[in-house]
This record gives sequence, C-alpha cells and structure tokens, in this order.
Amino acid sequence: MAQIKKLLIANRGEIALRIHRACHEMGIRTVAVHSTADVDAMHVRLADEAICIGPPSATDSYLNIPNIISAAEISGADAIHPGYGFLSENARFAEIVEMHDLIFIGPKPEHIRTMGDKVEAKRTAGKLGLPLVPGSDGAISDVAEAKKLATDIGYPVIIKAASGGGGRGMKVCNSEDQLETLMQQAGTEAKAAFGDATVYMEKYLGNPRHIEFQIFGDGNGQAIHLGERDCSLQRRHQKVLEEAPSPIITPEERSRMGGIVAKAMADMGYRGAGTIEFLWEAGEFYFIEMNTRLQVEHPVTEMITGIDLVREQIRVAEGHPLSVTQDEVRFTGHAIECRINAEDPRTFMPSPGKVTQFHAPGGMHVRVDSGLYAGYKVPPYYDSMIAKLIVYGTTRERCIARLRRALEEFVIEGMKTTIPLHRDLIEDPEFQAGSYTIKWLEEWLAKQDA
Repeated sequence: MAQIKKLLIANRGEIALRIHRACHEMGIRTVAVHSTADVDAMHVRLADEAICIGPPSATDSYLNIPNIISAAEISGADAIHPGYGFLSENARFAEIVEMHDLIFIGPKPEHIRTMGDKVEAKRTAGKLGLPLVPGSDGAISDVAEAKKLATDIGYPVIIKAASGGGGRGMKVCNSEDQLETLMQQAGTEAKAAFGDATVYMEKYLGNPRHIEFQIFGDGNGQAIHLGERDCSLQRRHQKVLEEAPSPIITPEERSRMGGIVAKAMADMGYRGAGTIEFLWEAGEFYFIEMNTRLQVEHPVTEMITGIDLVREQIRVAEGHPLSVTQDEVRFTGHAIECRINAEDPRTFMPSPGKVTQFHAPGGMHVRVDSGLYAGYKVPPYYDSMIAKLIVYGTTRERCIARLRRALEEFVIEGMKTTIPLHRDLIEDPEFQAGSYTIKWLEEWLAKQDA
C-alpha cells in the first residue's frame, strides 16, 4: 500500500485550493504548478512548492504534459491530482503519470478512455445494466439507416458528437426531411471542436431533468453511491446552480437507482470518484454519460453526507479500501451550490479584472470555495468561474433562506459577477417549489430580458 507524502496539483483556481486543503489536513505536502498568468494565485501562494510550467495559454501550461511530468520529477512528488477539466479525463495523461511511477489520483486509464467516448460509454453502460435513452447502438453515418432508426424510435431525435460535450456537435431533428442536413452539420461541428466527426442518435426527451449520481469505487470490486444531485438549472448546457438531494427524487428512487449505479461500478472494477449522469422524465432514468473525475458540484454531496470526496480520492489511490460502506452513508438535510462567474449577469459576457473589494459570506453551514482576494487580478485566459457558494440547511426551505442571506453578504467588486443573477433566481416561485427542468432557466432568462 502506497503512502503519498507529496502531491502535485495539475490544475488551478478553486479546485487547486480545494485539493491543497485536503492534502494538508492529511499531512501531505503540495506542489502547485502554474502559468505565468497565475503567479499570484492563492493556491500558488499556499502550496509548499510552486513551479511555473509555461505561458498563459492553457495549451502551453496546464495542458502541457511534458512540463507537468518534469515538475513532478523535479519536486520529488509521489502523486498527481488533475482536479477537473484540463487533463482530468485524458487517458493518455493518466497512463504517462503511471509510466513515470507516479500515482494518478483518478480512475484506471482504460475506464477514462471507455467513458470518454460517448458511443462506447453508452454501449458499456448498457452492458452494466444502466437504463439507456433509445437510440443507435453506436456511430451512425449511413443516412438511410439513420432515417429508419429515427422512424423506429420516433421524432424528435437528437444527433450528438461521440467526443466532447458542452452542446457542440448536437442537433435536434424534428422530421425526416431535416435529418441528412443536420447529421452533416453535427459531424462538421464535432470535427472542428473535437477532431472527431463521429456522431450518434438518441430519442430527444422533451423536457427532462438532469440528475447525476455520485459514485466511489475502490478499484477492487467494491463501490458505493453517495446519492444524487439535481443539475437541471443550465444555460447553453452549462450548469449554473446545483442541489442535493433533488427535489423530485424519492428516497425509494434514490435507493433503487443508487443501487443500480453502485453495482455497475463494482462490476466494472471502477477506482475513485465518478459521476453517472442521467436525464429523468416521468419517473424514468436514462443514462447520458459518465464523468470519470471529481465534479465542480461535489461540495453539495459533501454537505449532505459529511464525506470529504478529495480525501477519499487520495485514500483510494493509495490502495486503501473505501472508508465507509453503503449502509454507513447517511443523507441529511439539503445543500445548494451557486457558481459565481466573472460575467455580466444579463449578457454573460466575460468580465475579468482586478478584485478591488472581496468579502465572503460566513455563518453556520456556509462554505465559499474560491481563490479570490482583494488585489487579485482575474486573468482572461481561463474559465470564468471565480467562486462557488455552497449552503446547507436541515430542509430545502431553510437552505434557500440561508442562501438568500449569504448572497446578500457576498461582495466581489472590480468586475461584474453573476451574484445578482443568483439573487433573482432563488426568489422565483417555481425555483422555490423545485419545479424546474433543463429548459427552465433559459426560458426564465428570456422572460427577464423581455
């Protein structure tokens, strides 16, 4: 069984700081890698060592595998944690890390590769017993075959890129006469965005919710689930606010579906943290994808279970068994996370700049994950998320009341942020009732602008 003494954090921003904190609580020294744009970042300041790995461009720094491996060797690190984004779901990176006798804090490379290909992921999920959206068994390229399949499963259908995500290479088709054109457009977009023109087809669900289950495996045939998160509040396929548990999932549904996903991961021999994402409509779950990494929204799961997911990732990577059994997992209360972005709250245009004033809300059960401080310059080169506000309450109603108060306290000056958006959003009666779907937020935003 390995013992990690020094860990390199191959990421930036709030997730790098989150990993650093977990490491220090475990007595593990940290190495921060950073671009020249992040020399003053909080995680760089707090880490035990810091190594510059390139210029601002992510391609030349946070995605530069040779530089990251060199930094690990120079610093004498035992392990690398990729966080989320960047190289976290790059199977080749995981292989290279292990080839250099370093511990990769994440799944086995073959599982990253399998679940990173959406066609293969769907095929694998079906074999593991997860419920699927009706659609093609794999890639589709023949138009006649596609038309027959679309007729069989019923219009509307959605054509999706086999690689990548974020809404690129996705086309909704309502009738046969549109199909050929939309297949070509989806393939062209997919090729441009991901270097892979492969597409597949699924039944298009009219107005579902986005429900995901947090799972954990030890890599040796044991796995548990830590309940679900509702991530239905999205804009252009990007999550804006997440909560756990979902307002519409019953304890019976949670136990049944959680048992199915945990068994699937155990059968797979999955190692570490992962998320199984579903669309939910009319009481039915439909698998859409698996994320083989920690999620941005993992804190809401931590709040309702009391389990430190980063600590658990590191323990499993060292070869330890899971720290809890399924029977020992307890779900208590309600948690909501607001993603705070450096963006105009109406136009969503990026708004990087210097933080002139910063005050994080506090009080009981209020958590802020952020690397911001007064005087820090938010660089324009990376994702616009600058903070996460996570609030817990014994009930959903009390959680919302606490979130309202926390948002009132939150001060970030020097740039535009999405804090005003969240303040307005949580006052909507439909949000307060929990009666929203993946289409709801964009419709709500359109009404605000009308």
